[in-house]
Parts: sequence; structure tokens; C-alpha cells
Amino acid sequence: MSNSDMMSTPNEQVKQLPTLYQLALEELETKFKVIRSEWKHRNGYSPIEHIKTRLKEPKSIISKCERKGLPVNLDSIVNKIYDIAGMRIVCAFVKDIYSILEHLKSREDLRIVEIKDYIDKPKPNGYQSLHVIVQVPLVLFEDIRWIYVEIQMRTLAMDFWASMEHIIFYKYEEQVPPHVVNELTDAAKAVDMLDRKMLELRKEILNYNHQDWMDRDFFTMNMEPAATNE
Repeated sequence: MSNSDMMSTPNEQVKQLPTLYQLALEELETKFKVIRSEWKHRNGYSPIEHIKTRLKEPKSIISKCERKGLPVNLDSIVNKIYDIAGMRIVCAFVKDIYSILEHLKSREDLRIVEIKDYIDKPKPNGYQSLHVIVQVPLVLFEDIRWIYVEIQMRTLAMDFWASMEHIIFYKYEEQVPPHVVNELTDAAKAVDMLDRKMLELRKEILNYNHQDWMDRDFFTMNMEPAATNE
């Protein structure tokens, strides 16, 4: 970026940021599409229900710099703000979330920078999600750029709760009555119970299917050959 660009206003600097974040999201989304297809081919199902992506607006980026006490310049934005590019991955079961996390740790084409586990330790309001900051490599003409992307992984139930909480806070303009906050926290506990119950049901079904297969296999192996008339 030229000196004249660096002397522009903070808003103009942010608007002039290259489309690297969008490209990083597309690159990461492609990786997850491959994971999704391979998992389904190998295991018969995919742990990923759906994926959403988003980019922060310039106004939100500047506001976050100010809240964090950072100078509003390109260096702060590129190196200190990790959630300009965001991806939400929604899974059916909590176990699937941690399976994906372990897979990400094993990949050489991603760097894991930070993990915040709000599933194991929910926020005070009950919010649950697994946040993973990664760096995605973009191979450009001159070099390789490693771009920060925040991945949020949730179950379907967690995602529903988070969406409803956002709608309620938006409706009340963030001035939510205390009793509503308490009800939301209770609802989050119910979501956690639902996720645990569904995981137990999944285990029971898998065990039943496995036992059914074992029974049929045993029956087949021990079946006497039919008598034939010579």
C-alpha cells in the first residue's frame, strides 16, 4: 500500500483492505466441503449440518479497535483483530464438534492460533460454542499470506438459542429486563440437557445397530446348510 493510502482516514484505510479475507473464507469453506464429503463417504454421514460465513463491516472493525484500545490502523486491524472473517459450523452433536477440532489440529494447511471452549465452560448467560482462531494460507504471486479467520462451532440446539438471544437483545435494544435474562439462562441449560440427551440416544442407536449386525452375522455363520437330495 502506498504512502498516500496510509495517510487516508481510518474509514478509507479499512475500505481499501484487499479482498484477502473473503478469499480466505472461500479457501476455508472449500476445505470443509472436502471434509464433509470425505466424512460422509467414509462413515456414512457428515458431522456438519451447515456452514455460514460473514465479513465484519468497516464500522464494526473500527469500533472493535477502539474498544480494545488499539490504534485504528492497518497494522492493528490485520494483526490484532482476529474475527474480521468469520465462519459458523453447525453440527448435530457435541461429539462431532470435538471430532472436527481434532481433525483441524492435525492439518498442515492450517494454523490454530487460539481455542476458546464455551461448551465446556459456558458464558454466564448460558452461551455455548467452540471458538477457534485459525490462520488460512493464501498463495499469491509474490508470497503466502496467512489470514486470520474465526470459526464458531455449535450444535443445532446451541445455534437456535444463540439466534433467539440475538433477536431478543436486538428487540430490546440491549436493555433486556432481568427476568428475561434469567429465562434465557434457563433456556440455555435446557439446550445443554437436550444435547446430552440426543447424544445418549445416538449412542443407544449405534449400539443397537451394531448388536443387530452381530446377531445377524452370528446367525449366518451358524446356519446349517440345507439338506439336498442326491
